[in-house]
Amino acid sequence: MLYPTWRYQPSPTVQTPDWVKDAIFYQIFPDRFARSQRVPKPSYLEPWEAPPTFHGFKGGDLIGVAERLDYLQDLGITAVYFTPIFQSAANHRYHTHDYMRVDPLLGGDEALRFLVDEAHQRGIRIVIDGVFNHASRGFFQFNHLLENGAQSPYLDWFHVYGWPLYAYEHNRPPNYGAWFGLHALPKFNTRTPAVREYLWNVAEHWVRFGIDGWRLDVPNEIDDDAFWREFRRRVKTANPEAYIVGEIWHDARRWLQGDQFDAVMNYVFTRLCLGFFIGHQMDDGLVQGTGLHPAPVLDAREFALGIHQLLDLYVPDVTMVQLNLLDSHDTARFLTTARSDPTALHLATLFQMAYPGAPSIYYGDEVGKPGAKDPDSRRAMQWDDPSWWQGEMYPFFKRVTALRHAHPALRHGSYTTLHASGPVYVFVRYLAQDDQPADHLIVALNTDRTTRVARVEVKDWLADGTPVKDVWSGEVAVVESGVLRLRLAPRSGVVLAV
Repeated sequence: MLYPTWRYQPSPTVQTPDWVKDAIFYQIFPDRFARSQRVPKPSYLEPWEAPPTFHGFKGGDLIGVAERLDYLQDLGITAVYFTPIFQSAANHRYHTHDYMRVDPLLGGDEALRFLVDEAHQRGIRIVIDGVFNHASRGFFQFNHLLENGAQSPYLDWFHVYGWPLYAYEHNRPPNYGAWFGLHALPKFNTRTPAVREYLWNVAEHWVRFGIDGWRLDVPNEIDDDAFWREFRRRVKTANPEAYIVGEIWHDARRWLQGDQFDAVMNYVFTRLCLGFFIGHQMDDGLVQGTGLHPAPVLDAREFALGIHQLLDLYVPDVTMVQLNLLDSHDTARFLTTARSDPTALHLATLFQMAYPGAPSIYYGDEVGKPGAKDPDSRRAMQWDDPSWWQGEMYPFFKRVTALRHAHPALRHGSYTTLHASGPVYVFVRYLAQDDQPADHLIVALNTDRTTRVARVEVKDWLADGTPVKDVWSGEVAVVESGVLRLRLAPRSGVVLAV
C-alpha cells in the first residue's frame, strides 16, 4: 500500500509560533517535582516519598524547579508546561482562588519571576495552565455569593439555580453550574461581560509578566468561539510568539483555524501509540474511564493509516506545533499501562521524537517513574534515590532528545511511511537544506517479541549501492535492487542516516 508524503507547506491563514516547532516540552506537576529550602513550608506536609493522596500536599515549589533547570537543560528540554500555579486549596490547583497571585506554597509571584528569568537565560520557555471554565468555592466572587446570597453584586458571574447554595452539602447536587457536577468547581458565566474581561485580563497580564504561553484546561466547556478569538487577540498582542494549546481529546479542527488556538494536547496521537507500541500488553483498566478509551490494539498497517489520517487532519502549521504526549497528569503513565514493559516506552518515545510536532515528556517518565490513575500518576520525583538513575531509561531519553535536536529533518522534514506490515513500521523524514546536504533519516520500529527481517522498498528515495548507517551502533546497510533489508531485534527501533 502506498502512503502519501506529508510535507510542510506554510498556510496563508494560520500562523503558529516558530519556536514550538523546535521545542521539546517537559510537563511538571509543581507540588511533586522539587522542593527548595528557600521557600518556607507549613508544618503538615505529606512525606515526600509517601504515595500521593487526593488531598495531601508534598510541598514542591517553583524555586525547586529553578534549581533543577540545569538537569532539564541536560535532558534536552527547551520548554516546560506547568499544571496550575495560582493560589488554590487543591494540590493540583485546578480549583483557583486567585488568578492574579501565584500560590504562596509555590513561592509566590517572586518565585515565578525568578524561575522565568532563570529559564529564559537557558533558552527554556515557560507555559502555564489556564483554568478559565471554572473557579473554586474560595474564589472571591463566588465566596461573595456564599456570604450575601441573591444580594451579591456578583450574581451574574456564575449560573445560580436556587438558594441557598449547596456549596458544601455533598448529599445534594450543586444548585449552581459546576464542572462535572463537582461542588468545588463553580462554572463561570462567560456570557457576562465583566467575567469575560476579567479572564482576558488574566491571560494578558501573565503573558506581559513573561510567560511564553497558555495551556487551556477544558476549553471546549466555554462553547463560545468569540470568547477564544478575543482571548487569542489579547495574548498575541502582548506577545505574538506566545503559544496557545488547548486540552481537547479529539478532533479539534473547530479551534485550530488560525483564530483561536495554535494547537491541542495531541491525545489522538497518544491513543495510536497505546494501540501499536503496547498493543495486547495494554492494561485496559487504566485506559477505561479516560478520554483515551477506547484504545484498540493496532498492527503496523492500522497504525500507519491512523498516523496519516492524523497528519492530514490539520494544516501543517498546526501539525508542527501539536503537543505530542504519551501520558500526563490526567492519565496513567504509559509505562504502567504497558504493565511495566520498558520496551513499550522506548519504542513510543523514539517515535514521538521522530514525529512532526512538539514532543512532551511527563516528569519522571525519563527515569521510568510508574503511576496508575490519579493520584498515583502524580508521585513525587525521587531525586535522592540512586535506583531511579541507574537503569537504561534516562540515558535512552537523553539519546533520543539529542537525536531530535541534531536533525532538522525530525522537526521540519517531510514524512513518508515506507513499510507497514505486521509488527514492523518504517518511515522516512527528509529535509532539503540550502547550501547543506539533505537531512535524511529512516526510522524502523519492531514491536514484535521476535527478531524480524523487513524488506523495505526505497527505490523512490535511494539509489542502489547507497549505504545507510545506524546512528547509534554504526552498522551499515546497503540498498540493493531498490530494497533495504533490515534485521530488527525484538521490541527495538533503529535510526538510519543516509
